[in-house]
Parts: sequence; C-alpha cells; structure tokens
Amino acid sequence: MNCCVPSTHTSVYLHHASSSGSTRCNFGIGYPQRVLTKSDRHHLNCVWKVYAARASDGDGSVDSPAKSLRKLLESPGIHLGPACFDALSAKLVERAGFDFCFTTGFGISAARLGLPDTGLISYGEMVDQGQKITGSVSIPVIGDGDNGYGNPMNVKRTVRGYIDAGFAGIILEDQVSPKACGHTQGRKVVSREEAVMKIKAAVDARKESGSDIVIVARTDSRQAISFGESIWRARSLADAGADVLFIDALASKEEMKKFCEVYPLVPKMANMLEGGGKTPILSPMELVDVGYKLVAYPLSLLGVSIRAMQDALVAIKGGRLPSPGSMLSFEEMKELLGFNAYYEEEKRYASKISQLQPDQGYISSSKYSYNTQNQDTGNQNEQDPAIEVVTPEIYYEDSSYRPFGIWNRRLRVKITGRDGIETLDVRIPAGFLDGIINIVPALGGINLKELLDDQRGEVGGKMLLDFNDSMGDRIQVFLE
Repeated sequence: MNCCVPSTHTSVYLHHASSSGSTRCNFGIGYPQRVLTKSDRHHLNCVWKVYAARASDGDGSVDSPAKSLRKLLESPGIHLGPACFDALSAKLVERAGFDFCFTTGFGISAARLGLPDTGLISYGEMVDQGQKITGSVSIPVIGDGDNGYGNPMNVKRTVRGYIDAGFAGIILEDQVSPKACGHTQGRKVVSREEAVMKIKAAVDARKESGSDIVIVARTDSRQAISFGESIWRARSLADAGADVLFIDALASKEEMKKFCEVYPLVPKMANMLEGGGKTPILSPMELVDVGYKLVAYPLSLLGVSIRAMQDALVAIKGGRLPSPGSMLSFEEMKELLGFNAYYEEEKRYASKISQLQPDQGYISSSKYSYNTQNQDTGNQNEQDPAIEVVTPEIYYEDSSYRPFGIWNRRLRVKITGRDGIETLDVRIPAGFLDGIINIVPALGGINLKELLDDQRGEVGGKMLLDFNDSMGDRIQVFLE
C-alpha cells in the first residue's frame, strides 16, 4: 500500500469508502480520506512510524509519547480514542489505525481483578498494567490516573510513576477516596482547594521529572454537586496548569456546549459512555461542532469482548464450536500476536543447536543431512522432510573446548515406524541432552543424565533405551 503521510500532522486521516473488504478508520474528521483494503490493515502501523521519524527534531530520533500527543492536540480536527485495558486490546487499537488510545480503570479493574471500578484497584496495579500497555504499542497512550491515589503528595508520585511507565498523558479526577466509577451512584468530590492543589502538584511533578506528560484534569462535580460547580472547577483547574479539561457526566448537549466555551483554546475531552451513560452520545461531527478535541470510548472493546466470550461459552457448553465468522483463525491469531515476525527475527540468531520444527517431525539444524527419501523406504511419502543430523565436529570445530568423561561419548538415536520403516538414525554428542530431547520429544520425560552417569564405565554399543512411543514408533538409544 502507498502510505500517504500528512505533512504537518501526526494524525492519519482515513475513512471507509466501501462496504466490502475495507476498514473504517474515521478520525481526523474533515481531512483527506483513503480506503484501506482488508489486506492493508496490518500495515497501518508503518504510517505512524514513518511519520514519527519525519516529525523528529531532525536528528533521527522519534518523538516522545508526550510530544506526539501534544502534536495531536495542536493539529486540526477531532481525535477518537478507544479505551484499552491490556496489551492485546492496545495492539488492536493501534492496528486499526487510531492516533492514540486511553486506558480505562473500569476495564483494567474488570480484566485484571474481575472486580468493579470502585477504588479497589491500586496505584501499583494500574502502573504495572500501564507499562505492559505502553510497551506494546507505538501510539501515545493517556492513562487513567483515578484521583491520584491520595493527597497532592500522592498525586506527585502517581504522575512520576505514569511518566516512568511510558504514558503520554494522565487523567486526574477530583473524587474522594475510595472513588466511584463515572456515571454511577455515590460520587463525591474533594474541596475546591484540594482539587486545584492536586493539579498544581501534578504540574510540579512533571516539571521536576523533566517530562512533558499531558495532564488531563477531570471533575466529577457535575454529578456530585451541580453543573455550575463543574464549570467553576474546570476554569480553576485550567488556571492551575491542566492541559486538557474534562467534565464527566454532562447531562445534555447544551451543557456540553457551555463547557466548551470555557477557555476555548484549552482542549476539551468528551466521554461517550456506551450503553446507557448520563451524557448524550453524539457523532464525531457533532462533537466537532460543540468544540471537543478528544473523544473517549471507554467500554466498546471490553463490552464486545465480554459478549463474544459469553456467546462462545454457550456454544462450547452446547457441544459446538463458536461459528467461524465469530473468531479469528489460528493463523490470523498468530499473525496478530507477532509469531511470524518473531520467527523472522529468530533467524538472525539461529545457531547450530538442534531444534524441533513443529510441522516437520524429527528434524535438527546443521550442515550435515540424512535424507530419508534416499533410502529404500518402500511406500514412504515422498513429501517426508530431510532429517538433518548433528555430529560432534559441528560443535567442537574451531574451539579448544572438549567435553570429558561420559560427556565425550556419542549417543545413537534410532527410530523405526510402526510399518517397520526406519525413519531416523542419528549420532549426537552425549553431552548435548537438550538437543536430543528436541529431536525426539518422547525422550523428554526420561532422565538421560542419570542413565549416562550409570553407564560411565560401559563399553560402546550398550543399549540404553528401547521402547514404543505414543504413536507406536520404536525408539532405541545406544551409547557408543
């Protein structure tokens, strides 16, 4: 695909233009649009990386997460951010082509603890989950910092921890402890003075850390006290140094408009709580008209994941597999999780140590090969792989090291199939136990070292093992 990178923004502006085989990437509203076919989806990450390099200061370094987020805030248009709750969901957000994402305390508490977001999850657990999330993606991530986990001094520690965890931004709210989830009952807020002091403490922690983390100040006073109180607090939090303002649980479009009129140059964040929150759900274009810059979708990924798992469990309990259309194939899962990329990178560090290839039976890697197709094997399948064998010379050449005693002996491993055809006959250094087990997994449960120690004084030709594995193949091991 031709990655068309904007020349002045970090955003990638994409839009679905076909109902068949295309991906809907609707962010950067109002900007040039491109269609991504299904096969292009996994290449979306290259757009961010290419542009990040272009957006550097000219020395080839990539922008920090916070700097990337600030460029996003300075760019025109509105930016949509699904909320993730673990490394996998963050990867999916990035692969879908979004500019950034949020973490959700609701989702992390649910996924990590299986508990409600009622202040039960700790600072340490949130930071630990955050490190896994930010480490899995290259897009900036705004972390849910709850109420800072205490007083202004605790807020400073929280900000430092989120900086160290790799977050581009942090959301800090003015609820009391224990906090309550947004749009739920029982929310209470700290005093005006403490709310302002917490944001000042966050700004100080950022400065002291030499960071540029984006501070998103959230007030829950609309639901806890009144709309008028939430507007007063929003102004005061901006005066204290907040970079982005967020009033949670606004009850109407009119309230949202009035909020966005507070310090128009300070970016505003909207929370589109899916499935029945107090704030009306507006389209991205409507949110642009109201005046918002960032939009969070906190429950979409968690909600559809729960429903999909429930449906799958119903199917399995009924003796069926989930329908093919409801889940990825195994190959698609491996591609998503990076198996193929791992295998390619692994080749750079390949050694002469024998390895078992999962799709090719007994095989090892060296420059000596024993091809079963060259033997008189009757009706043996012509597609059977070549069996590469290992000899001591491979491991000892160009080296002054030599094993001693029993470890300088060879083991002969012979495998005969149920049909009487010999499928493997190799000789391996006795000291190379791991390699033997890799070639013949059936030996994995046998203490070869103990057998070798017991045969220390034996002459060559001694049979150590002779048994049939679970597939009916006869496996024999000789000490030479």
